[in-house]
Amino acid sequence: MKIALIGTGYVGLVTGTCFAEAGHQVICADCDAQKVKLLQSGGMPIYEPSLEELVRKNQASGQLRFTNDTKEAVQESLVIFIAVPTPPLPDGGVDLSAMEAVAREIAGFMTSYKIVVDKSTVPVKTGEKVAETIKRYCKSRVDFDVVSNPEFLREGFAVEDFMNPDRVVVGVASQRPVQTLRDLYAPFHAPIIVTDINSAELIKHAANSFLALKISYVNALSVICEASGANIQEVANGIGMDSRIGRQFLNASLGFGGSCFPKDLSAFIKIAEQIGYDFGLLKEVQLINSRQMDRFFKKIQETLWILKGKTIGVLGLAFKENTDDTRMSPAMDLCRRLLKEGAKLRVYDPKAMVKAKAELPQAEYIEDMDAVAEGCDALVVATEWPQFKNLDLERARKAMSHPIMFDGRNLFDPSEMEEQGFVYKSIGR
Repeated sequence: MKIALIGTGYVGLVTGTCFAEAGHQVICADCDAQKVKLLQSGGMPIYEPSLEELVRKNQASGQLRFTNDTKEAVQESLVIFIAVPTPPLPDGGVDLSAMEAVAREIAGFMTSYKIVVDKSTVPVKTGEKVAETIKRYCKSRVDFDVVSNPEFLREGFAVEDFMNPDRVVVGVASQRPVQTLRDLYAPFHAPIIVTDINSAELIKHAANSFLALKISYVNALSVICEASGANIQEVANGIGMDSRIGRQFLNASLGFGGSCFPKDLSAFIKIAEQIGYDFGLLKEVQLINSRQMDRFFKKIQETLWILKGKTIGVLGLAFKENTDDTRMSPAMDLCRRLLKEGAKLRVYDPKAMVKAKAELPQAEYIEDMDAVAEGCDALVVATEWPQFKNLDLERARKAMSHPIMFDGRNLFDPSEMEEQGFVYKSIGR
């Protein structure tokens, strides 16, 4: 099947590449000429495990192409996915200007029947607005359908999630495009849930908000565990073995971040507000998340006393493991707070240092994980990269002015760290 992706960010690039890998003819369009040129030359604008290899493979086979010519992408394809950024507004709402602009572009270039698919995360009722926009600006007056097809991709595991989905949600206003979408997703052998458009749009916000709720719940429990002498990991294991609850997203930490959870949570609160419901539960989820970072930072302050002039090593800059994405990263937030207090930072991340340098030029970027601790007054684990568990602790202890570690991801065992001679502070233990 011939399909187009408008937008080559995390969602668009992964979606287009995986569809190509499944055997479809895919053309990815983007208004950023430099990004298109980079992709055409075999470069990658983002890091995502397995993505680079799949892009090169499908480019070489001719299954995947990149262009900055939206007209070409629209006219050559039956199914057109809109995968453009929908950033947050200051009031918690969503900026849909890119979505509207692409809908107008598609309308202007259509000369035959098209299925236009909203892949970006958007507020409920957006599909209706996209349909109105296309109808208004389509000069050729050809027929079309608008479909909502939310993505459920985890950064760092996006290719795996797309190739092995637990469900595919398709929101439609009529049954006409359903079989085409079924055929499109047939290679992935996943259950396809067909709903109305508004329900499909709500499913994505509801899912991400619920996952954020689980994270804030376990972080609230971590406060109780610290105060009572309990261990949050044992508590999380105990409740997570209940099949009705599940163990995923029950890891105490600095809090959630990234480009999805904070934005989608704020958007869902705003959506509820606009239809007359005060979603107080989700407001509390936001509050718990912000307080979690406050508590962790206070723990550092109380232990080190004066931060000005202290050298602190930070392991992790991305908002989570397996990605180079630093958007709304708790690790970056922590670094900014430390710098504001006058601390000097030595930082390391396996993939995110290039992007972090543009935001935090004051920090010293270290290429070797085991060298970060040299001359430091304390070490902080801020992102849950699994390789951090292999840190050379003996080398770190000898290299530091005093061996103090603040583990914001609970990667190490407290008793083992004590045996190694560290003053060790973690979360909820």
